[in-house]
Amino acid sequence: MGKKRSGGGLTGPQQAAKFLGVSVLSGVVLAGIAIPGAGALGLAAKGTVEGFDEIPANLKTPPLSQRTTILDSEGGLIATVYSRDRQVVPLTAISPYMQKAIVAIEDSRFYEHGAVDLKGILRAVNQNAQEGGAAQGASTLTQQYVKNVFVEEAGDDETKVREAQVKSLGRKIRELKYAIQVEEELGKKKILENYLNITYFGQQAYGIESAAQRYFSKPAKDLTLEESALLAGVVQSPSRFDPVNDAAEATKRRNVVLQRMIDMKDITEAEGEAAKAKPVQLKVTKPKNGCITAVKGAGFYCDYVRNTFLTDPVFGKTREERAKVWNQGGLTVRTTLDPQSQDATNESIKDHVDQDDKVATAVTLVQPGTGRVLAMGQSKPYGFGKNETQINFSVDKQMGGSNFGFPTGSTFKPFVAASALELGILPTKVYTTPQEMEYPSPVRTCGDKPWVNLKQERVPNEAENEFGSFGMKEAMAKSVNTYFVEMISETGICPVTQMTNKLRVVPADGTKLPEVPAISLGTQGMSPLTMANAYATFANRGVYCTPVAIESITDSHGKALTVPKSQCERVMSEKTADTINTLLLGVVDSGTGTAAGLTDRQNAGKTGTTDNRYNAWFVGYTPNMSGATWVGSGGAKQVSMENITIGGTYYPKVYGGGLPGPIWKQAISGALAGREAPGFSTVHIPDTPGGNGGGRPNPNTNPTKPGKPGKPGGDGKPGEGRPGGQQTVAGATGGNPGGATGGTGGTPDNPFPGFTLEPGLIGGRD
Repeated sequence: MGKKRSGGGLTGPQQAAKFLGVSVLSGVVLAGIAIPGAGALGLAAKGTVEGFDEIPANLKTPPLSQRTTILDSEGGLIATVYSRDRQVVPLTAISPYMQKAIVAIEDSRFYEHGAVDLKGILRAVNQNAQEGGAAQGASTLTQQYVKNVFVEEAGDDETKVREAQVKSLGRKIRELKYAIQVEEELGKKKILENYLNITYFGQQAYGIESAAQRYFSKPAKDLTLEESALLAGVVQSPSRFDPVNDAAEATKRRNVVLQRMIDMKDITEAEGEAAKAKPVQLKVTKPKNGCITAVKGAGFYCDYVRNTFLTDPVFGKTREERAKVWNQGGLTVRTTLDPQSQDATNESIKDHVDQDDKVATAVTLVQPGTGRVLAMGQSKPYGFGKNETQINFSVDKQMGGSNFGFPTGSTFKPFVAASALELGILPTKVYTTPQEMEYPSPVRTCGDKPWVNLKQERVPNEAENEFGSFGMKEAMAKSVNTYFVEMISETGICPVTQMTNKLRVVPADGTKLPEVPAISLGTQGMSPLTMANAYATFANRGVYCTPVAIESITDSHGKALTVPKSQCERVMSEKTADTINTLLLGVVDSGTGTAAGLTDRQNAGKTGTTDNRYNAWFVGYTPNMSGATWVGSGGAKQVSMENITIGGTYYPKVYGGGLPGPIWKQAISGALAGREAPGFSTVHIPDTPGGNGGGRPNPNTNPTKPGKPGKPGGDGKPGEGRPGGQQTVAGATGGNPGGATGGTGGTPDNPFPGFTLEPGLIGGRD
């Protein structure tokens, strides 16, 4: 007899020789076990041996797919996701009862034979011959392991899965040869460990650790005798012997396993009979997979992380490669989600908008200077039920968002102003405009052809009395549409689109901004993340940073993977950014955004309301946090937010400052509670002579002469400060006296420090 290895069984060459000898003698005996009538395949013994020799010698074992854990920035659990719920554990972490039970019922001579159990083959052949069918197979536990490797490698490809399981002579021969290799390389204990980790136990549980957690809510090392026997019995047919759906069948099968363990002397008869007498007692933990299981209302954040992984080339050259890594799992993903910010966001949303309201809200918070996405929430929860959705309103279509995003209204105006300032236009620039006007024509574009107002399109202001001469500060505070249309007609459209390209302000559907003057009124659909991150550039004094949601990733072996880093670049001068900050401080100090003004720190922002009040926005920021709040129609049907109840509160008309502003204020106040409160670097922008001083109606009252419905770009809560939207930049809003660009200093000859004045500018020349 050949010498046995310490792991049991003959050596690889001896086993192969013995197998081949039996194959030659018995022809297609194996085929007779797997498929009756295999002789019809025309496979002679000689052909079987030749086919065996042609099979490659190396079995490439794929990594086992496991669950991936997604954590917040402090290490707290957000969600667990997987394509196959599996947790790989060593043999030492598996109950000895479980080890004995699976061997007893699946391959009782496991420690005595090599890769192929010749006695088992002959016994099965004899039994099948007597019964006239294929009642018995002769696969060893090692062969079963090899088959499971091929099933695992097939992944979610149904065709490959069927091929890996089909009852065919070719598959059996291939499994046998690979089993010989596995026995030679791994030894019995490692094969048993791998088998218990790869095997499917039903109820979406792959591997013994997940099975123990699923059925008994305990680790595999703590499984009792009767629990181990139950799970060992499930393996043969996870659906038939499913203890959750058929306890009676599962109990019968468990007792068969227990009897086999008695027969094999693994347990005493007394132990076995006592275990048989016990009823099946499950403590089921329901499968928890995917972003729907996320805590802290972070389902959409979880989905954003997943889409980030699937779309970023740092994780693989193609989407297929990236999906394979993600589905393989075993990852620990630490994200940039800030628990305090997420909690504050959820609380604010809950306090202002109900899940079953006709409209929805979405809020996204980011960190200026780092691009870290800190929070993401919405009033329609992540799910499949009524008033739930899987559409992430906070992000672009490519990342799981809505098809077109949401028109931004006047929150687009700071981009127009920034592009003008970069061209050298002063913040004291005055335009004299009517309450309603035709779009100026022609207007320069980036191409050879200017935009021409062929349809005589017109643009109104929100309020009937909103006309006259305005400087940039007053126009921004009151959100005067005609002012910014005049500005874009002077600068041309190209500088605006060049600025928005730098800020990555791209429509949510991935298209380019159209070169039309109406873009100044925010007619194109954007996502809250896009807007929050663009405004973060103002807070960061002109340096744009790409958004990031993943801080680190480690694989199942603890190895760190490369993750995308935020890419930062200057897209405007500090002076331009500081000027925009000063202008937008005025919006919350005495303009349309006073309802969003914070009391414990500086903040700036802009309101926006679109045609027919289908969408309302507030995008605001402090030096260390930026956020965007959108309220509007999340579904295909547009809802006009007039005479509407939202979150239990009645609104005659919803303005950007009237509902999104307070949502933003509560969210960011909670997010920043207890954290530092730095101030902005500001510039001194004096009031411009000749300002009209008109305002728009308070959204919390029923005015006698409301603004005409359906007008774009309006966003009022009116200014509650001095006429003309005046404000003290370095006073109440905390300027930067003495700084290079800040302070209230100046000289009689030049009242605008930091700017070169054009002769004759004062006096309203446009």
